[in-house]
Amino acid sequence: MNIKVQVKRLEHGKDLPLPKYMSDHAAGMDLYAAVTEEVIIESGGWKLVPTGLAIALPEGYEAQVRPRSGLALKQGVSVLNTPGTVDADYRGEVGVILMNHSKQNLTIKRGDRIAQMIVNKIERIEFEEVSDLSVTDRGAGGFGHTGEK
Repeated sequence: MNIKVQVKRLEHGKDLPLPKYMSDHAAGMDLYAAVTEEVIIESGGWKLVPTGLAIALPEGYEAQVRPRSGLALKQGVSVLNTPGTVDADYRGEVGVILMNHSKQNLTIKRGDRIAQMIVNKIERIEFEEVSDLSVTDRGAGGFGHTGEK
């Protein structure tokens, strides 16, 4: 089932493609850089890169902005707040905080595929405070606990 999401191209993104799936079974849609001039992200630095898009997600959905695996592997680039979350009530421009983990400066050009966006259904929860939690084999073990013998 396809979910309809309204999208508005902002003035500085009018000539760029809308987010789209790059294969039949892709989970994420590519996002494009709507920069007006080349942006340099220095080694170890990060910058907010505009996409030129604003979206209106249906209530009960969120969009996650995630790194592209190719950029991560080939250029050491990630999304700093992975995953970035776009809430259903946000109507501003979708931006991507790119982090350059490589030893070289990174140049972002107009139309570069900079991240992917995945839309998910979310459930709202309500916390119920209790004095004890149910017991499991794992218990409080964490941070590598499941890899120990």
